[in-house]
Amino acid sequence: MLLTLATRSLARLLAPDAEVPEGQQPLTLLDLPQYAIRHLELRGLNVPASMLSGWSLPNLDRLRDRADKAGCPCLVLIEDAPLDFDEADGAAERVRRLAVAAHRLGCNALAISFAGADDEETFDRVAADVKALMPHVERMELNLLIAPNDGLTQEPDRLTELIKRIGGFRIGSLPSFAHAASTKDPILTLRKLAPYAGAVHASVQAFTKAGKHKGYDLAECVKAIRSVGFVNTLAIDYIGNGDPASNIQLARDALQAAIEADQ
Repeated sequence: MLLTLATRSLARLLAPDAEVPEGQQPLTLLDLPQYAIRHLELRGLNVPASMLSGWSLPNLDRLRDRADKAGCPCLVLIEDAPLDFDEADGAAERVRRLAVAAHRLGCNALAISFAGADDEETFDRVAADVKALMPHVERMELNLLIAPNDGLTQEPDRLTELIKRIGGFRIGSLPSFAHAASTKDPILTLRKLAPYAGAVHASVQAFTKAGKHKGYDLAECVKAIRSVGFVNTLAIDYIGNGDPASNIQLARDALQAAIEADQ
């Protein structure tokens, strides 16, 4: 299992008013591949589409080139905003454009989530619309991952049912520890979603002075996904309010120890 980085974890370091140590240059998104592998020892990037807003195709090519040279490739492009397939063809067109961007970045997957209530009409419409989009996604040599979200895909059984309805070898899930923790049985949720996962987000919040994660047990989460055969990438997704770099490093060490203990 390879540890990677959800780049939104470092969003505050990329802000125009971000504080940087004296003598260092401000960090940009183009710097992240080298930063991730040199300073954080993480070997891939899951990039939210919002961080690429306004980018041209040549700029996407530059990021891919930087990532490839650093040995820290872009793996998943993630649409931050849940898509509403009830709004004419807007959501479908958004997926098509994101697929082109993900292909230019060299990603192996595009991840989306859905807005809307959990009712049969919405379920049927989303399943049919996404199924119709799959040929375009496949032409871009991508997998399409569905991230759980409030409403239609909050419950793991509903999400796996949707994946099965869409069908094919290039449709899967993007579970997260944070989402699992919001369900009635977090470990069971991870066990249900991990077999379909192209990647998993290891959401981390904060650590005690002793280095223990506050809230859910990271080792138990790792054990849950490993128990059902998950061997793909595990992206550290820091969602806390402290220093991102130091907390990501603590998460990396804790997750690596959990992976090795479960081998």
